[in-house]
Amino acid sequence: MNSVLLLIVLIPVVEIYLFIKIGTQIGAITTIFLIFATAVVGVYYARYEGLNTLKAGIAQLARNQTPTYEMISGATIAFAALLLIIPGFATDIIGFLIIFPISRNFFLKKIFNKFNKTENETKKNNFIDGEFEDIEDDNDKKI
Repeated sequence: MNSVLLLIVLIPVVEIYLFIKIGTQIGAITTIFLIFATAVVGVYYARYEGLNTLKAGIAQLARNQTPTYEMISGATIAFAALLLIIPGFATDIIGFLIIFPISRNFFLKKIFNKFNKTENETKKNNFIDGEFEDIEDDNDKKI
């Protein structure tokens, strides 16, 4: 089964389960208020972090450097904001983990290390080992 399809099915199931469990503990109105509060606080903080990342990217450009990390960080902040807007507790937890700089740097370093390992392995194995013998033919004359 495709992992994206599995995520599309499992995320709502997990969210509904958490709504029911948390709603029975703290009440329905409090649960609804908590969902809206996390969305508002998360989007506000995403805006704050996004502006900080934009400033850092402009500073990198002013020094004639490519703002690679800032671009990737900005994309992850946008993804975190999307997760925070989606109603649910599991997506909010993942969104808050991604939006805070300490945990975002941790996750990005793990991802970069994974891609660097596969890239280095590809570079090491990007050759064909073999032997050859030069055969001169009478028909093979050079001009």
